[in-house]
Amino acid sequence: MNIRKKLVWSCPPRLSRFAALADWVKAAEADDWSEAEIQTVLDEVVEAATDTAALEALAWYSRPA
Repeated sequence: MNIRKKLVWSCPPRLSRFAALADWVKAAEADDWSEAEIQTVLDEVVEAATDTAALEALAWYSRPA
C-alpha cells in the first residue's frame, strides 16, 4: 500500500520503537486512518532492523504537531 498522507504527530523523546508505535497508532485511529493503512505502517516498523530505522519510518508517515 502506498500511503501518501501524513499524521500530525511528534514522537515523544526516548521511546522504544514499540512504545512510539503504540502512541502513533492511537493518534492514527483518532485521525480516522483505515486499518489497512495502520497495518502497513505497523508492519514496516516491526520489521525494521533497528529502533532507529523503525523511528525513521514513523517519522516518514508523520509531520510535527
